[in-house]
Amino acid sequence: MSAQRLKVGIVAPASRIGQDVSARVSALAGELYGGRVELVFHPQCHLSHGHFAGEDAARAEAFLDVANDVSFDALWVARGGYGSARIVEHVLPRLGVAAQHKTYLGYSDAGFLLAALYAQRIGHAVHGPMPSDIVRDGGEAAVARTLAWLSDKDPNALEPSVESARPAAAFNLTILSHLLGTPYLPDLSDHSLMIEEVSEHMYRIDRAMFHVTHAPALRSIAGIRLGRCSAIPPNDPEFGQNEEDVVQHWCATSGIAYLGRADIGHDSANKVVPFGRSG
Repeated sequence: MSAQRLKVGIVAPASRIGQDVSARVSALAGELYGGRVELVFHPQCHLSHGHFAGEDAARAEAFLDVANDVSFDALWVARGGYGSARIVEHVLPRLGVAAQHKTYLGYSDAGFLLAALYAQRIGHAVHGPMPSDIVRDGGEAAVARTLAWLSDKDPNALEPSVESARPAAAFNLTILSHLLGTPYLPDLSDHSLMIEEVSEHMYRIDRAMFHVTHAPALRSIAGIRLGRCSAIPPNDPEFGQNEEDVVQHWCATSGIAYLGRADIGHDSANKVVPFGRSG
């Protein structure tokens, strides 16, 4: 392990987390790293405004507080839910010099922000477990995986197909579909594009795959890897195909390569995927 000290700011651009989550994550970091990893939960993480962790302005300001503070090495998104899309256009124009060199880590709804940062080559966007994952079965291992990658770039934390020779990116399928046609979708040419989904019917997964595989902006990707699609609601009538059948169908129809499975998803086994080349 490196002896370098790491300071990580945690904000909630979407939904809130409870005090119990921040306490458990802080305790785990202290147990694993002592004083070498300092976690700072922005007070905004615990605000509540309807569905959101505070009003849009409060969430945007918290993001900027950490991103523009040179003392922080990384900005860690506290949890998903929904809300990141509502602050992207308020955050990006106000990012300063300090923001250019940070790691930004999260997944799910955070994909809106990760995509926009990667599109503008601001910092280092990374898909990976968030503090809120500690409440899942096996959640401590998920949080420890992110801490291991942030602190030591532990290769064991990486999704197995990640390699330095080919750039990668990872998104929730619905988030990716909604990014298409916006200025926040990065150039993913020659990327291994990993997708995952949660709590969506099979017909919605099918519809999103139609959109993604026929979008001109994604025609030059190297191919698609399918992560886990979990908590799929029952379809009436039965859809008749599973998620891999659907992804393979649309890849074949569009001529995009199907690269196999990816070890990512809304679960405690979710692996780390740095955007771009890992080396």
